Amino acid sequence: MKSNLTPLGPKADKDTVRRSNLSLVLRAVRDEGDGEATRAGVAARVGLTRAAVSSLVEQLLESGFLTESGKTFSGQAGRPGTALKTARTGPSGLGVEVNIDYVSVCVVDLAGTGRVRLTEHLDNRGTPPAEVLARAARIAARTLDSAREQELFPVGVALALPGLVSGGAVRQAPNLGWNQVPAEELFAASLAAERPGRRELPVRSENEANLAALAELWFGGLDRVRSFLYLTGEIGVGGALVIDGELLRGAHGFAGEIGHVVVDARGPQCRCGSRGCLEQYAGQAALLRAAGIEGGGGGLAVAELEKRVRAGDERAVGAVAQAGRMLGRVLSGAVNLLDPDAVVLGGIYRNLMPWLSPHVDEELTGRVVSGLWSPGGGRLRASSVAGDAARGAAALVMTDVLADPVAYADRARA
Repeated sequence: MKSNLTPLGPKADKDTVRRSNLSLVLRAVRDEGDGEATRAGVAARVGLTRAAVSSLVEQLLESGFLTESGKTFSGQAGRPGTALKTARTGPSGLGVEVNIDYVSVCVVDLAGTGRVRLTEHLDNRGTPPAEVLARAARIAARTLDSAREQELFPVGVALALPGLVSGGAVRQAPNLGWNQVPAEELFAASLAAERPGRRELPVRSENEANLAALAELWFGGLDRVRSFLYLTGEIGVGGALVIDGELLRGAHGFAGEIGHVVVDARGPQCRCGSRGCLEQYAGQAALLRAAGIEGGGGGLAVAELEKRVRAGDERAVGAVAQAGRMLGRVLSGAVNLLDPDAVVLGGIYRNLMPWLSPHVDEELTGRVVSGLWSPGGGRLRASSVAGDAARGAAALVMTDVLADPVAYADRARA
């Protein structure tokens, strides 16, 4: 969760300046990590005086955002500084991923560390949206109870939802059969019912692939890569584009629906209403069907696919190879159009990369017009285990806290 640190100019009013500077200091300590930050080091980083930083640090310590311990030696002349760390307790974020066949809930602390996780595998297809979101709220309520036992107090919720998400609603989620579902409103009402007498938590929502991409950016193994195309393979195929460290949402918030790029206009009917979408060739259901695995999908079926591929089962290996070729063809168009530094494959694709990537790479090498793509060149990557939508959603809540800690100082323990 790296960020640019820029002090405000002199024309801003005193309260705005102090709130902004509190954010600067808190983010500087968070970015340093592992107790390596000192008041002097933070002052040098953010461009404020040591006296000003000391005053801001004291306020953050008093409000429970920072802790200090021991001494750190910089190797320079002068007394050692007290080590500063973001607090392991207090304000935190709650992320709730509602997917086709599971619900996953995560709590992260100020450093973005995942502290509590509950996942339940549920087939949400054909279930009324209000019931699905009520299930998610029940899991979230249990997660909140577990968080409180660790003295973590979520100050907000972010929902990670499949399909087209904007304005607090799921405009369309073909694999769930949802259209114009007021997801934030329904979830907030259900969560409030699960926690009578407690302050209601603000709820926001975002596409699940977008949040998985942000988690990969903030916590994954991308090193200096700041522009990448992220694909997540589940029952659906979702996509997200990050440019210079910022998520590209498009004019209406719907950018990244790569699973519904048409591969063959005469292909099989897709739930979105079109024909021959990528999802029909590289989605979970298509992969399992091509590999001859019955049972309707889910974790056990995907594990069976991985087992068969590792064992060299001809049909399973062929199914993964065909999916890889289709992915590569669609991705080549996206790479030609957008020129990302890397393509990152997540979801079920991550564990299938040894068998999937040669075919994706081959298509990209033959179709990317710049000639800059080569097999094994490092631009095609598997996502890290950290890059999941629930953690990205929880961390999204914490970006608000880091941006204005004053606004959240009293909310956490309510």
